[in-house]
Amino acid sequence: MAAILSISSNAPFKTTASLHYPSSPFKGNVSNFKLKTCISTPLKLGFKRKANVGNQPLVINQAAVASAPAAVSNARFRLDNLGPQPGSRKNRKRKGRGIAAGQGNSCGFGMRGQKSRSGPGVRKGFEGGQMPLYRRIPKLRGIAGGMRAGLPKFVPVNLKDIEELGFQEGEEVSLETLKEKGLINPSGRERRLPLKILGDGELSVKVNIKARAFSSSAKEKLEAAGCSLTILPGRKKWVKPSVAKNLARADEYFAKKRAAAAAAAAASEPPTA
Repeated sequence: MAAILSISSNAPFKTTASLHYPSSPFKGNVSNFKLKTCISTPLKLGFKRKANVGNQPLVINQAAVASAPAAVSNARFRLDNLGPQPGSRKNRKRKGRGIAAGQGNSCGFGMRGQKSRSGPGVRKGFEGGQMPLYRRIPKLRGIAGGMRAGLPKFVPVNLKDIEELGFQEGEEVSLETLKEKGLINPSGRERRLPLKILGDGELSVKVNIKARAFSSSAKEKLEAAGCSLTILPGRKKWVKPSVAKNLARADEYFAKKRAAAAAAAAASEPPTA
């Protein structure tokens, strides 16, 4: 008869899960740690054999083994069971440690050439001295080409903003008065921009408005309200002296032609009785 190993008993196994530890001051996230479970003392099994049985295989009570408690999952955090997350600590790539390391000798930068040397490399877009791509493509105008076509040319002010400031009848509305009232506070490049009046809203008082430009709707509303409009001259664009001389000669030439055309038209008209 086979010897029977009886490990099923009324007393449960004494493991660390059945022990109660005091509360821990640990305040972190428990899921960020990897638990290293270890059993300090080996499990001692008592083997009982009958006398004069001989060397025969043992029969283990599988039901009792299955009912044993599982691995510890709620043990207290200690220095001996803490560890980093799997995959968070990787071994660094060892370069320049011989050809057996995989990145030996030249460390993956090749044997010769400009980029194999230590120190500064090449700038972005450098193509070895030939004409790079950003110079081979055609230039673009406007914002896409980095030019000034898309930059603002005026400081815009609507009629409703002027109405809210409470100007009295007959007062002057200009870039300086709007700055004093606190409506606009241009800075940087906008400090040199002129004023433009836009037609959003209504204006109920008659004021004197001085600006570089007026929108068509603003001009109609202001003329209907009886306001006086003054268009300020713009700053002349600088040109070379030779170009300015040619422009003056052209203006003089066309002025003479217009005067001659007007005299011919006046001579051709029949006299009135």
